[in-house]
Amino acid sequence: MSLVVGLDPAHRSTAVLHLAAMLARSADTDLVVATVLPQTWPMAAGSADAEWRGYTRDTANLVLDHAAAVLGGTVRAEYLVHEASSARRGLAELAVDRDAALIVIGSSSAAPVGRIALGSESDALLHASPVPVAIAPRGFRAAEGAEVGRVTAAFRGTDSSGDLVLGAAGVAAGVGAELRIASFAVVPPESGTSGAGLDAEKRIARQWTEDIERQAGELLARVSHLEEAPRIAATEIGVGDSWDSAMAQVAWRPDEVLVVGSSTLGPIARVFLGSHAAKVVRHSPVPVVVVPRGAAVPDLD
Repeated sequence: MSLVVGLDPAHRSTAVLHLAAMLARSADTDLVVATVLPQTWPMAAGSADAEWRGYTRDTANLVLDHAAAVLGGTVRAEYLVHEASSARRGLAELAVDRDAALIVIGSSSAAPVGRIALGSESDALLHASPVPVAIAPRGFRAAEGAEVGRVTAAFRGTDSSGDLVLGAAGVAAGVGAELRIASFAVVPPESGTSGAGLDAEKRIARQWTEDIERQAGELLARVSHLEEAPRIAATEIGVGDSWDSAMAQVAWRPDEVLVVGSSTLGPIARVFLGSHAAKVVRHSPVPVVVVPRGAAVPDLD
């Protein structure tokens, strides 16, 4: 079992390496650190093409050298250049070939520091990955020797998100981390006109909060009876007038990962983000692991 780490072959990245190292230390597993280069036509043997291929490969190798320097031998890692028709296809191929538990990628540079944004390639990967995808916020840093200390499962009150909580419990137990359930809701601010609509929204939010607390309590009771049960942290619910404020209502730790399930509308056994999950990912201040529909969170131990 290993973790596949996808690097942009044209840019040096540090955030994704910090997350990958933290996950690898927690699971005591190896990394496969890869850059994916586009395949070239077999007949393209002209000097200009050969020069371009040489340049891109040299650049990719420099990125891998930088990755090796950042990791500094603190985790077991293999470094390679892989050719494929696209970055997402190449990473998915490596995940299958290496029996990977996760693919680890970084955020687009368009994200604010400390947040996640998906570029075209990472978004395509989330629609095609056969395994969960871990995403590092832009600028993410982990302390030297850091391991995952808490796994937070994003819970929406659905059967599929309940299964996700149970899977996350197994991961938390396997890496010696706490398990927490967190839910988020956005209630729009008062418009300045009639307050009737806002009062109704608040009543719905209160009822939703009570339902989530009840369901979370039932799930955690099931978790406590697992053969290998993790330590359990208090359930937290964030309600705000925006996604930023709702997420900020919940306390976050630097050694935490947030686990999010893909949409029930997505393809079976593939990652597909619905609108709610996409907003949670975009506003998360900690690394996110997005799990394919119908798949339990992988046992990293």
